[in-house]
Amino acid sequence: MLAFENQNIEFKQEYVPDIRKEVMGFANAEGGTVYVGVRKDGSVLGIGDPDGVMLQIVNSLKDSLAPDIMPFVRVNTVEIEEKQVIEIDVTTGTNRPYYLREKGLKPGGVYVRKGSSTQPMTEEGIREMILQNSGRSFELCRSMKQELTFYTLQTEMQRRSIEIGPSQMRTLKLIGEDGLYTNLALLLSDQCETTTKVALFQGTDKELFRDRKEFTGSILKQLEDVYQFIDLVNKTKATFSGLDRTDWRDYPEEAVREALLNSIVHRDYSFSGSNLVNVYEDRIEFVSLGGLVSGLELKSIFLGVSQSRNPNLAAVFYRMRLIESYGTGIGKIERAYKTCPFQPEFETAKGVFRVTLPNRNEEQNNEVQVSDNVDEDISLNEQKQLIVQYAQENGSITRKEVEDLIGAGTTKAFRLLKELCEAGKLEQKGNGRLSTYVTK
Repeated sequence: MLAFENQNIEFKQEYVPDIRKEVMGFANAEGGTVYVGVRKDGSVLGIGDPDGVMLQIVNSLKDSLAPDIMPFVRVNTVEIEEKQVIEIDVTTGTNRPYYLREKGLKPGGVYVRKGSSTQPMTEEGIREMILQNSGRSFELCRSMKQELTFYTLQTEMQRRSIEIGPSQMRTLKLIGEDGLYTNLALLLSDQCETTTKVALFQGTDKELFRDRKEFTGSILKQLEDVYQFIDLVNKTKATFSGLDRTDWRDYPEEAVREALLNSIVHRDYSFSGSNLVNVYEDRIEFVSLGGLVSGLELKSIFLGVSQSRNPNLAAVFYRMRLIESYGTGIGKIERAYKTCPFQPEFETAKGVFRVTLPNRNEEQNNEVQVSDNVDEDISLNEQKQLIVQYAQENGSITRKEVEDLIGAGTTKAFRLLKELCEAGKLEQKGNGRLSTYVTK
């Protein structure tokens, strides 16, 4: 008589289809052995047609379990108490979690050995096992959803004359070494579970909603749909100089495009939340989950340092010519606002990164209101002298320091600094929020 069942031993009186669950459970845990032809109490019955039963077992394991579990399974006939018993020896698999093809990577499809029983895993347990055993980034982990279609991806690739078949999908890391779809494939598929929520507010706070939409589908589809929605609310203001007319949109199109791409390409998709875009009368906020990549600070970005959290997703976007090169997005946003008094803001907190684009026309409308607060007793020349003197005494001056020094609004402070640079009194160092001005 054999010992009782335990963490590593399971008895089956005869072959039943559920043997595949026991084998899977051992492969997902610490390995073990299934004996077919043995009662639960350990008494040996034997198998009448061991060769036929072994064939059934092998075919069942090959056909019903994924990924391929057979390299970690050995099926033999052994003699115990002068009776033929089938021994299924299972070692811990390297491509865990293994699952039932018909059920997929979800509770009811994944089992693991615990004590003397085989139990279904929770969704959280499955996700944790994937991360623990892949040793890879989220985008290269095996997708928990394998029934994927790629209509949007194929359409966009075809539009760009880029071939996208099984071979290319492997090269682009949409299909892993185990032949299964990765999380990168899930993001680009029509079944993408991440969404983008856009909220349109009345005024400059979240008190009143004007509209809200949630965009779904492939992140490529979301990228296009969200951009088109923002484009509809991105108003154009006309200004005239004599007979010449100049159209000035609230938000530079390139800045909107780059901020939206940044929020999609660099977010942490291991978080289940949505991408967020908040549109106010005076600004647009692009909020993405994940914050900065570990080891980077906000200052690093302005120095041109780039480390993508999703390099394979970025590679797909690069191949599709949606992005030109890595780490250039923020520079493009700053350049789009180079001649504007109000600059975009880049903020990071734990698990969050936010890009804020100011409404150029809204801020211009406020210029008169701001200037009303300026002390008119001080002439422009005197104000410029104060600015230059401050820069000489302190080594440099910033726009914010000019505002505090002469009691001016942002627009006027920016204009005075620009005029002093054009007059050769000051020289600008850096761009955007990091700009400083030194005497020449």
